[in-house]
Amino acid sequence: MYLFTSEVVSPGHPDKCADIIADSIVDEILIHDANGRVASEVFVAGKNIVIGGEINSTHTLSHADYRQIALKALANIGYDGKSAFTHEQCLHPDDVEVAVHINQQSPDINQGVDQASGEIGAGDQGIMFGFASCEADEYMPAAITYARRICDKVYSYAKAHPDELGVDIKTQVTIDYGTKENFEECRPQSIHTIVVSAPCVESMDIERLRELVQGLIDNSALPANLYHKDKTIIYINPTGRYVNHSSLHDSGLTGRKLIVDSFGGYAPIGGGAQSSKDYTKVDRSGLYAARYIAKNIVAAGLAKKCIVQLSYAIGVARPTSVSVDTMGTHIASVDDDKLSNFVMQHFPLTPKWITDKFKLASPSRESFLYADVAARGQVGQADYPWEKLDSVELFKSLIK
Repeated sequence: MYLFTSEVVSPGHPDKCADIIADSIVDEILIHDANGRVASEVFVAGKNIVIGGEINSTHTLSHADYRQIALKALANIGYDGKSAFTHEQCLHPDDVEVAVHINQQSPDINQGVDQASGEIGAGDQGIMFGFASCEADEYMPAAITYARRICDKVYSYAKAHPDELGVDIKTQVTIDYGTKENFEECRPQSIHTIVVSAPCVESMDIERLRELVQGLIDNSALPANLYHKDKTIIYINPTGRYVNHSSLHDSGLTGRKLIVDSFGGYAPIGGGAQSSKDYTKVDRSGLYAARYIAKNIVAAGLAKKCIVQLSYAIGVARPTSVSVDTMGTHIASVDDDKLSNFVMQHFPLTPKWITDKFKLASPSRESFLYADVAARGQVGQADYPWEKLDSVELFKSLIK
């Protein structure tokens, strides 16, 4: 055996609640002011929500506005007061207290970001990593792909049946590659272990809960060549009781689920979170660009997997470095040096270029909402603009 594991959490996890509330604020600002600058953090603990950070915008929000944004986000997640769980077992909106501590963005930062030429300087220094793999249709690693599918299935059921399940859900999938060589060559052999933890109402016995969740796992569109129900080790609520959940029994903080949000531990991640930040913050836009390039390289057949690293200096538009690492899986005629130089020549990768390419200044229900991205993961969803495969032919031009 050669095993690798990734975990996923649902939007109802307290950390995800914090991310979703933070990105609901980003959406609210940018929908009304495309030039708004946002870097707000959210802390959720017990019945308390604390919103802090810095915002510059022509669209001003009152304390009542922030409270309404937070409560609406919680209701969309599933904390709408309609569940069968008591006020002691999970968060109810009537109990929530919201504190707001928002400052103006420092003019020292702003003078480097909004440049007279119309260019946008990076909102901070930092490093970002994008990754892609041929292991699954989503060009994502296998473990996080299938953990997400299971989590999405259980979460959807929980939202539709609040009299049975709560929305604070965790899943975990272990892939057996058989050998290290198979791991390096992106050849998963089987799903070795599945773990699901889903809160259920006190009246539901553990046998019923496990039967219910097992059925949801079986209907999660797991590949038939990898998932073998009789062979896969499956743990469903392994402690035997999971009733108390939400921020009443945990705490949540913006940016604490970076591995869940990205590549499940298969690849390096940058030093900063994406949620809570506007598009000038390269922690966000740089990740999207790096993922886009890595995905198009793999989809073009130039490598089985690919890491793209970008780095930026605050107030400087062009990245300070660009590197491509195909981890030894590139085709013979196109090596990492050639790929790195090709990317630098053909992709400006300035915050303005990334913003215009993916329409990051214009979140909407018709394109994407940052709150939805926070809920579903920053990468790996085919409907995100940065997941498009519209540079495949350009990369294929490298093949002689």
